[in-house]
Amino acid sequence: MGKKIRDLIRELEAAGFANRGGKGDHKNFVHPRVAKLVTISGKPGDDAKHYHVKSVRIAVEESKK
Repeated sequence: MGKKIRDLIRELEAAGFANRGGKGDHKNFVHPRVAKLVTISGKPGDDAKHYHVKSVRIAVEESKK
C-alpha cells in the first residue's frame, strides 16, 4: 500500500516546512532553505500520486543541506 497525503504532510512538517495555504484541496509548503514551493493536492486520506512522493522526497533532502 502506498503513502497517503497525510503522511507526506507529516514528513514536510517534520522537516521544517510551513503550510502557506492554498485553494481548495491544494496546500503549499515553504522552507527557508528550499528554493521551490512544494504543492500537495488532495484530501488527507487520499493515496499520494507518485509525483507528490517524489517532490516531497527531493524537497526534504534539499532542506537538509
